[in-house]
Amino acid sequence: MKQYITPNPWSVIEEGFHPEENEITESLMSLGNGRMGQRGNFEEKYSGKTLLGNYVAGVYFPDKTRVGWWKNGYPDYFAKVINACNWIGIDVEIDGQILDLHTCQIEEFYRELDMKRGVLSRHCTAITPQGQRVRIESERFCSMVDDESGAIKYSVKALNFDGHITLTPYLDGTIRNRDANYDETFWQEISKETSFAEGILTLETKPNPYGVEQFEVTTGMRFDIKKNGKKLDFQSHPVKNEKYVAGKVVTEISEGDELTLFKYAVNLSSANYKREELTEKAKNYLDRITKKGYSSLLSEHELAWADKWERNDIEIVGDMEAQQGIRFNIFHLQQTYTGEDESLNIGPKGFTGEKYGGVTYWDTEAYCIPFYLATSGKHVARNLLIYRYKHLAKAIENAGKLGFSQGAALYPMVTMNGEESHNEWEITFEEIHRNGAIAFAIYDYINYTGDKVYLAEYGLEVLIAISRFWKQRVNWSAQKEKFVMLGVTGPNEYENNVNNNWYTNYLAVWCLKYTLSAIEYVRSQEKADAIFAKVEFDQEAETKDWQEIIDKMYFPYDPEREVFLQQDGFLDKELKTVDQISEHRPINQKWSWDRILRSCFIKQADVLQGLYLFEDHFDQGTLRRNFDFYEPMTVHESSLSPCVHSILASSLGKKEKAYEMYVRTARLDLDDYNNDTEDGLHITSMAGTWMSVVKGFAGQRVRDGVLVLNPYIPEGWDAYSFRIGFRGITMRIEVTRQAVIIENPTTESVEVQVWGKQYSVLGEVRHELKGAAAE
Repeated sequence: MKQYITPNPWSVIEEGFHPEENEITESLMSLGNGRMGQRGNFEEKYSGKTLLGNYVAGVYFPDKTRVGWWKNGYPDYFAKVINACNWIGIDVEIDGQILDLHTCQIEEFYRELDMKRGVLSRHCTAITPQGQRVRIESERFCSMVDDESGAIKYSVKALNFDGHITLTPYLDGTIRNRDANYDETFWQEISKETSFAEGILTLETKPNPYGVEQFEVTTGMRFDIKKNGKKLDFQSHPVKNEKYVAGKVVTEISEGDELTLFKYAVNLSSANYKREELTEKAKNYLDRITKKGYSSLLSEHELAWADKWERNDIEIVGDMEAQQGIRFNIFHLQQTYTGEDESLNIGPKGFTGEKYGGVTYWDTEAYCIPFYLATSGKHVARNLLIYRYKHLAKAIENAGKLGFSQGAALYPMVTMNGEESHNEWEITFEEIHRNGAIAFAIYDYINYTGDKVYLAEYGLEVLIAISRFWKQRVNWSAQKEKFVMLGVTGPNEYENNVNNNWYTNYLAVWCLKYTLSAIEYVRSQEKADAIFAKVEFDQEAETKDWQEIIDKMYFPYDPEREVFLQQDGFLDKELKTVDQISEHRPINQKWSWDRILRSCFIKQADVLQGLYLFEDHFDQGTLRRNFDFYEPMTVHESSLSPCVHSILASSLGKKEKAYEMYVRTARLDLDDYNNDTEDGLHITSMAGTWMSVVKGFAGQRVRDGVLVLNPYIPEGWDAYSFRIGFRGITMRIEVTRQAVIIENPTTESVEVQVWGKQYSVLGEVRHELKGAAAE
């Protein structure tokens, strides 16, 4: 672990420069607003360790697949969100010498991501190789109000010299993706233009042979300069190079003088505008935001963040590191996805890095939807489901490429446009539990919101297509006289190509059952016939087949230990616990893949993932036996794992383990647990941190349309509180050692069950429920 970040309830702070950890800090201090984002790079040149990263939501490139051995069904390309135009750049020259902190002596350095305000700031004092002492102060944000724009306030102060300073704000499209399969650049220039203190650069993704849409992105900038707080009368000398525009300003400076540059930028893409209008729209956008000015833009942005925190903050009393961790996770979730555009989704790294290509995984449905259901308007989670509905035809096409037919759908493991773009065979072909995650998300959304209308509008079509897939994916075992599922990979990717993964089998049966119940509901609303006709559904024949699978599915089980088995043959492994390999971790970096596959060690929750999702299907004894068996063998080398263990541990009364797993997920990136934060943050698992508190420590569930709470307080905490939206009402829940306090600010009442007792929580009343919260 790395622990150089200063604990603070509302900020991520680096005191003193840590150049060896700079790429980690850049990830931690990334900014976004749902439409665009960037890593926490310096504005001025930096020749040290850095990963420049600017990203525009929904814009991607189909990078040609790179594999050694081609297999039928492999996708031709890997879709990836690509590094876009660098709009934050400001070159600084002092008497003709470029300012580069990597070559300077750093006297003092402070960098801070203020999560309450959504602002990244920095100040430092540096001595150049020529001996000039200079003070740098910077502040920037990606606007949550004007969400295709960002702004920078950048100051340079001469501390011990007189001379000339050149400021060159620029737009640079010559960037590359570090993860390019063939070291290609992905952009070509369409147009560029400059005028006084302004630059416009339009880039287009290169042509591709796969029929994937080419995107155009127009990036525009304007800037203004003050000297010692007063507007500077300056000349801007235009610079144009390949995929690059800038405005160069040269001015004299004396000891004690300070220059402050205000830079405004916009990113508009052809995903949202007509190509022929991009330049004009960009200029109009710049007109609007520069007319507001930096201070007004910032104030509006801060108010937008204040509104978000009013709806989704979690406050922890008595544990600073836990407090910082949960707010860090909430902050990045809220700036990555706002839910206003149903064509967008959530990449595992969000706007913080290139790894995983920024594409959509099953993480969204399994981890993120519960967070957005409780912290945002209903439309946000609904739009995530509609995203999958709009990709249903592609999911059916994907299944067809693998030999499935008759409307069976296999949703992709990773995607941008609905097509599969993952090319590891054990995942592309075998990690089919992703279908179940999408079906469960439909159930989760309806169970939480009560929006059953969604089934007839969108959900049932998806459920039928997924159920058709399960029907064709199982086969009958004459030896077992059961249906089995062969050659799969569960969530635990440290076991590939196994037979009868318990989680996958159980999820498939649940999907079939839920689809049958959904059919009955839609029929009761007299809306089924049109859907059946559209998908050519033979209700009698198909549902009969589904019911037979439900009745006769095989589940691996150990009667001696009374636990479900990960898969057939799991007990043939040498069973060890993680504490026996502590000096050789992480095993994914220290062991051969062959050794990992033959070991019992679990990358992430697998059987326990199923027990978490379907907790109410099992008694406490079953939950406890399986947890006690599998938890000691889990290495948690997936970011998605600790939160599931934390929630289950809470429900089993294992408070110490629950807290241990909470800290691991909450500070996974802040402390760089898995030595990979430099690649970007684990955005989707951050929703699991929220769940660890709300579903874990507070015991939040929804049963029969009622919000359920079974809260306790972890050791070392004095109290905690959170906001939760449910059926149109946002409540504040506070848990102390003496009571649970529920505040309902509306005029409506809501039913809430606390510690097994049901209460009608009236509006505009503070309800204090006495109980043993600490027990």
